[in-house]
Amino acid sequence: MVLLSILDSTLPLTNPVLKFLLILIIILFAPILLNKFKIPHLLGLIIAGAIIGPNGIYLMERDSSIILSGTAGLLYIMFLAGLEIDLADFKKNSGKSIIFGLYTFTIPMVMGILAGYYILEFTMPTSILLASMFASHTLIVYPIISKLGVVKNKAVNITVGGTMITDTLALLVLAVIVGMTTGEVNSEFWIKLSVSILVFGLIIMLLFPLIGRWFFKRYEDNVSQYIFVLVMVFLGAVLAEIAGIEAIIGAFLAGLALNRLIPPTSPLMNRVEFVGNAIFIPFFLIGVGMLIDYRAFFKDFETIRVAAVMIVVATSAKFTAAWLTQKTYRFSVDERRLIFGLSNAQAAATLAAVLVGYNIIIGETEAGEPIRLLSDSILNGTVLMILFTCTIASFVAQKGAKNIALLDSSDSAMEDEDQLEKILIPISNFETTDELVNLGVTIKSKKNRDGLFALSIVDNSLVDGAADKNAKKILRKAAVTAASTDNIMHELLRYDLSIVNGITSVIRENRITDLILGLHVKKGISDTFLGHLTEGILSKCNTTTLIYKPAQPFNTIKRHIIIVPENAEKELGFPFWLLKIWNIARNSGARLLFYANKETIKIISAIKSKHPIEGDFVEFSEWDDFLILARDIQQDDNLIIILSRKDKPSYHENMTRIPSYLNKYFKETSYILVYPMQVGVTDSLQIDLTNPSLLEPLEKIDEIGKTIAKIFKRR
Repeated sequence: MVLLSILDSTLPLTNPVLKFLLILIIILFAPILLNKFKIPHLLGLIIAGAIIGPNGIYLMERDSSIILSGTAGLLYIMFLAGLEIDLADFKKNSGKSIIFGLYTFTIPMVMGILAGYYILEFTMPTSILLASMFASHTLIVYPIISKLGVVKNKAVNITVGGTMITDTLALLVLAVIVGMTTGEVNSEFWIKLSVSILVFGLIIMLLFPLIGRWFFKRYEDNVSQYIFVLVMVFLGAVLAEIAGIEAIIGAFLAGLALNRLIPPTSPLMNRVEFVGNAIFIPFFLIGVGMLIDYRAFFKDFETIRVAAVMIVVATSAKFTAAWLTQKTYRFSVDERRLIFGLSNAQAAATLAAVLVGYNIIIGETEAGEPIRLLSDSILNGTVLMILFTCTIASFVAQKGAKNIALLDSSDSAMEDEDQLEKILIPISNFETTDELVNLGVTIKSKKNRDGLFALSIVDNSLVDGAADKNAKKILRKAAVTAASTDNIMHELLRYDLSIVNGITSVIRENRITDLILGLHVKKGISDTFLGHLTEGILSKCNTTTLIYKPAQPFNTIKRHIIIVPENAEKELGFPFWLLKIWNIARNSGARLLFYANKETIKIISAIKSKHPIEGDFVEFSEWDDFLILARDIQQDDNLIIILSRKDKPSYHENMTRIPSYLNKYFKETSYILVYPMQVGVTDSLQIDLTNPSLLEPLEKIDEIGKTIAKIFKRR
């Protein structure tokens, strides 16, 4: 009997197990099948939803479970858009985002009002509300662009920023029209709306980062952190609704607020994207498909006429806005495709507006039937418009994103595998393993997923197997942490009487380019540590060496203060460690504050102008006054000190006092000591350090590496 109840074949399906199984099968196979016809997987899920929905073969109802999961998916899309945006580029291009936002709002509004009033012969309130539906859009194709790795493109950044502007304005129009039809628009209405939006924005942008940083400092459990993120997304959505605007704006602002706390290279970001793309976002797309009624084409001519006008006006208006943006900022055709693809898809705000307008009764016919602000023909036309615009947007955005991705990959092709960056992380205890791996993931090139090496050295004089077993356990933990960020960690177990010999041998054997050494969180750095380090590893290996003491989780750091000695720009390793610092800024979103002399600042400023980050500069050259920096260190700062081997151009005698300074004045501060490659040191990589071609590996890492290499080749 239990089996019969589970396999009950009555339609629509009511058994929750069967319903969930059907949705999972659709999520799994719909993209695979439609991919053979080069149909984007997002569109495949919408089509699948239309087929199984109430207007198709009616396998399932669009019930509360679908609506709940779909709402979560919609909020997820907006949250990811805010989370993945490059804040430095966003601030730099905020003016361009405003211009695009005004383009993509004003043009559809004007065309929509004219079409609604003169062609469809609607009333002015109905025409204005209809136009606001054209003005808004949903970043439904954002997952496609994210998957192809072009979310950092300037056109995407501008479009995402413009989305917030046009959706907010469109939803404000909705609120005003609803207020006008119900007779509530007065001075009190405007004051209440303005104050509530202001308070809402301040709460999200000021309190959310504080709450997030407090939580991540105290709770490292993976599940707890992910649930916390979900809480913040829905809390932002609820606060937005309380303020009188749509929930998607709250989700987007929550993403912006948590942007710096969830770095793109972190395990938490990987989980957020994975669950969203695997479950929540597909549920939303299937739910959108369930709204589509193909039979509306055959019901009456009015529906066809309204739908045709809506589709033509919405598509042409969004294309015009994208074209104007392209011409204004001299974007390429593929970048215009990205802008048009992202901004043409109608779904979230459009659905909200049409459902609100459909439920407003403004009168009755002589037969007693209700007269709605938005009629049945507009409702059906909206659903068809959603299908059409999502289809066009998916194809156009996918083509543009693929072309840009192919261009980027061809420009940065890595020809010689031996020249790739290889980062070695010697590990010996569980407490610092995760943070050391996270630092390695943060400083490496994003495209290099195979360049991490974890090393554990076992004293081969020990006869018991406890040390061996513990070493393997630590290596496994490092590999799991790296895997959670979609990176491969090579596990190296070595038996040696000397830790220094073990590390230097591995560096030579594997042609390591960067070395990360960890200090115990609760212990200071001894006065003799740097001396032993110089005599040992630093005298035998010419790698970029970072010595890291994590006083707090890396993602909770607000600012990195980089102390650069005089003549550092004359050292051979300067561009290599500078690239690592730049990757820290790119992958964490934290602000950089450079203390350096004029010459160094000039070089770094040139790089910053081409590859913007959150960064400032302070002229500094007197290491005798090093302790003055203690006054500038704030809570949640990380101190990065560039050091030098003795008798090298950037060496300063005060560098020997760094350990005592750190132990006395910076006990609660995270810090990284950096030893760059320097001429005259035994070179484990067997490279001619005086040859400018040494900079060639930088050019093959990414655009920033290419810029740094070019600047130093000119010198």
